[in-house]
Amino acid sequence: MAITPSLTPQELAIMKVVWRLGSATVRDVHDVLRREHRDDLAYTTVLTMMRILEQKGMLSKSQDAASRGHRYTPARTQRQMMRVLVREFVDRVFDGAADSLVAHLVADRKLSARDRAEIRKLIDKED
Repeated sequence: MAITPSLTPQELAIMKVVWRLGSATVRDVHDVLRREHRDDLAYTTVLTMMRILEQKGMLSKSQDAASRGHRYTPARTQRQMMRVLVREFVDRVFDGAADSLVAHLVADRKLSARDRAEIRKLIDKED
């Protein structure tokens, strides 16, 4: 996979909306973000950020006949992007050592018995 630019928290919030909707106009994303948690978010800010996400190769843009504007679709699946973001996080915070991440999660004691069982299943599945 090609190197992917990092996403800011705001860019990731936008991507989550577009992934959830499948495709969206700037207005669609702006409306969802304002409803969910960002009352003060300006339409022009969302527009600018979606243009940046297009430049980063995260969104594809096409003409939307209904709104006479643009419709954006994800250029990568959420699963693909999460894989990149987690790898980037492990590389940056744990010097690439995934076992250190897992050890930290276990030591933090916030994993439920169900969480630990799911992790064991995932590990066993990979063997």
